Amino acid sequence: MASLSLRSLVKRYGHGRQQQQVLHGIDAEIAEGEFIVIVGPSGCGKSTLLRLIAGLETVTEGEIVFTTAAGPRVVNDIEPADRDIAMVFQNYALYPHMSVFDNIAYGLKIAGLPRQEIRDRVDKVAVMLELGALLERRPRALSGGQRQRVAMGRAIVRQPQVFLFDEPLSNLDARLRVQTRLQIQRLHAELGTTSLFVTHDQSEAMTLAQRMIVMHDGRIEQIGTPEAVYRTPASTFVASFIGSPPMNLLHGQALVGADGVLQFQPAGSDPSAALVLSGEGAPVNGTVVLGVRAEHLRLAEAGAPGAWPFRVEVVEMLGAERLLHGRLGASPAAPLVTCRIDADRPAPVAGMAIGLRPDAGALHWFDADSGRRLSVAQVMGTGTPTPT
Repeated sequence: MASLSLRSLVKRYGHGRQQQQVLHGIDAEIAEGEFIVIVGPSGCGKSTLLRLIAGLETVTEGEIVFTTAAGPRVVNDIEPADRDIAMVFQNYALYPHMSVFDNIAYGLKIAGLPRQEIRDRVDKVAVMLELGALLERRPRALSGGQRQRVAMGRAIVRQPQVFLFDEPLSNLDARLRVQTRLQIQRLHAELGTTSLFVTHDQSEAMTLAQRMIVMHDGRIEQIGTPEAVYRTPASTFVASFIGSPPMNLLHGQALVGADGVLQFQPAGSDPSAALVLSGEGAPVNGTVVLGVRAEHLRLAEAGAPGAWPFRVEVVEMLGAERLLHGRLGASPAAPLVTCRIDADRPAPVAGMAIGLRPDAGALHWFDADSGRRLSVAQVMGTGTPTPT
């Protein structure tokens, strides 16, 4: 197995005035045996990054370093075939005229391995992926999930230093995606091979990753465990991208009085929607963004002290829970907010005016200009106003 170091990676396409930069100084350290998920919206550069690591694209600036038992090795100018990686693509890329066995064994035959070793390796992988009864079939006789398992088997049988997955589940239906995710988790637990998995699906990222790299516009927004990224998003982009439903983000004015009490007034909301928090701090006044997740909003009576006025517009039933979508007040310009409640409790109906009480200990503050996370001390005026 290998560890990876990505050092100030830059990728540009074109020349002169037509030049376009798609990756802007990517830095990351991936430990040996780690399962990393690179997640972000379409066009953020995640697949380009994976192709640079695989050697399918050339690096404009920076270094990619593989470190094995033999020591570190810069692989920028090394051919893909010599990097000892295996890649699983979004499209299965199977040979239609070959059997499942021959598709899995093809790379080993090209490498000139003995026939019995090829048979032993393929049989072992077939057992792992539950393909034993399908080895003589052609790809056209397989389902989408089975084809994806064959593609994974072709990668696993090579016993590479690093696995690279480029959105391998996007062609599967919802049920098969869940099944294949579980299978990938089991395989990594058994093989322990360093793996990078690219996806635009934040649910896949949260369930598969040991650590996540969240990308946006060719830059890394945050690196961390799924729990850390969910609980302490580094920016408004991460807060809105990770989590379903996305975090509620409210632009507004924060004012800390001489008595150390903070008031936050969401832009466009009723005056009664001001949030009051107590704490020590010098007076501060400024525009910030307040974030609160749907599960950290509690239902209250309309007009209850400390509760936001909330007018329900849509009730979404999701099995064990309901999502309430509405506005902080009756005005059409009032900000939209989503609240999550258990499905076994009575749900308000559309048009009903109720109250929402945010959990004071689960609030997130962001700089209005940069979108970067602020600490509570910075909002309260007890720290420097520089975003974290």
